[in-house]
Amino acid sequence: MRRLRRTPLIRELVREVTVSKADLIQPLFVEEALTKNTPISSMPGQIRFSLSSLVREAIELKDRGVRSILLFGIPSHKDDDGSRACDSEGIVQKSIESLKEQLGDDIVVGTDVCLCQYTSHGHCGIVRDGLVENDETLKRLADTAVSHARAGADLVAPSAMIDGQVAAIREALDDNGFKDTSILAYAAKHSSSFFGPFREAAFSKPEFGDRRTYQMDYANPEMAMREIALDIKEGADMIMVKPALAYLDVIYRAKKRFRMPMAAYNVSGEFAMLKAAAREGWIDEKSAILEVLTAIKRAGADMIITYHAKEAAEWLQS
Repeated sequence: MRRLRRTPLIRELVREVTVSKADLIQPLFVEEALTKNTPISSMPGQIRFSLSSLVREAIELKDRGVRSILLFGIPSHKDDDGSRACDSEGIVQKSIESLKEQLGDDIVVGTDVCLCQYTSHGHCGIVRDGLVENDETLKRLADTAVSHARAGADLVAPSAMIDGQVAAIREALDDNGFKDTSILAYAAKHSSSFFGPFREAAFSKPEFGDRRTYQMDYANPEMAMREIALDIKEGADMIMVKPALAYLDVIYRAKKRFRMPMAAYNVSGEFAMLKAAAREGWIDEKSAILEVLTAIKRAGADMIITYHAKEAAEWLQS
């Protein structure tokens, strides 16, 4: 077996799994109130962008070969019902318009569809009597997705884990003339401790309780398969497992079972752990990042949403 490991070129020749720049999706945070960029302390190298600087970042990503992004908006005003999420003049909607005006089809613009950044309480839906109201939230999520499509989004990615969200969004998109807008469903989004840095970045930590009543229990892989099957039945074009690194088995199962375009979200806590270990000199950063991305691809992901996308693109050959 060692004959096929003798030189770098031979190893490359027989490599079974390869990560390419086209596989990568860079999440970007854009904050309505900002006039200049703000570093995110728990996510080294990541930034909350102002609207004016977001397009410049997208152009730089494109030039490096990363042609897909996932937008997260941070509004200047929040309320109990997350009403700014579907505002046509909201930060995400304006960002989409600017990106498409400058880059057109040279970039895939995806948008997170959730309410946690927009609600004063930080939960992913409309709260009544201390509980997230499922059906009332569906209307707000559908209106938000339509507003993103109207601004020019290529795909919408519902992440609230509200039952029926994919069906509600697909129906609303179709009814409003956006039959070609794709849905990337956060189909198996788990209630995870690895989301912590994101919640600091997006100011979306719940003010009370937690999200375990709607996000998935990480101990239930068969339930994850049922969640994914439901989203496919409701009209999802692509499915996602989140987080990625601690859920490689779920990614593998889902790809084998459904044979759908599969995304995995290499989340903020996974990103921060590698950055912290590299900062301490405990791991080689470049090799560790490429190993992690390859492991996610090897498990079955066709696309990887990762905060490493920009730097990884510098190291990947194609």
